[in-house]
Amino acid sequence: MSQIAKKHLLAGIIFGDTETGEYIYLPGGEVGAEHPLCVFEHDGTKEDIDLDMAGHLIDHLTLKKCIHPTLGNTSF
Repeated sequence: MSQIAKKHLLAGIIFGDTETGEYIYLPGGEVGAEHPLCVFEHDGTKEDIDLDMAGHLIDHLTLKKCIHPTLGNTSF
């Protein structure tokens, strides 16, 4: 699943869990970067993570495609 999740992140899809407030997405400014960094929102903080870690966390935390409370359907 992580390869599919990575491709979805690169397309602007947001993964998250509205119950726990955990979200992972790729900001628009990272599109086309050689080593894009995703944002992992959790516990009221934002943390930069690489695409591989994002794929791993999406699988590990069982995050699903969702609507972000401020970004909406897509991250860009």
